[in-house]
Amino acid sequence: MGTRIRIRATWGEESVDVEARLNQTDTARAIEGSLPLSGTVQTWGEEIYFPVAIALPQENPQDEVEVGDLAYWPTGNAFCIFFGSTPASTGVKPKPASAVTVFGAICGNTTPLKRIPEGANIIVQKLT
Repeated sequence: MGTRIRIRATWGEESVDVEARLNQTDTARAIEGSLPLSGTVQTWGEEIYFPVAIALPQENPQDEVEVGDLAYWPTGNAFCIFFGSTPASTGVKPKPASAVTVFGAICGNTTPLKRIPEGANIIVQKLT
């Protein structure tokens, strides 16, 4: 894995910070070049996503991902964070609404992500 990033969600006086690493894909490089990214959290089951102002083509599209994966969803031009099952899942693995491009993964425990409510502010920054 490559570049380290920090994902911070804030709401009221609460916040959650997690670290992630980008992989070596073209999508990861495009995301890295667009940092910092920010938005408003939307949720779909145990997935957080938010629209980003970049449009990228599919790269190795996946219909099922792993817990902790970061992915780009071209249908919604969105940055996605998967931390459990979604409404489309048939088991414990996350299943996106449609194919996504995985570009990184959370480092360590994803449990804190379950606390983040829809509507929270989210910012993704490169760590130095």
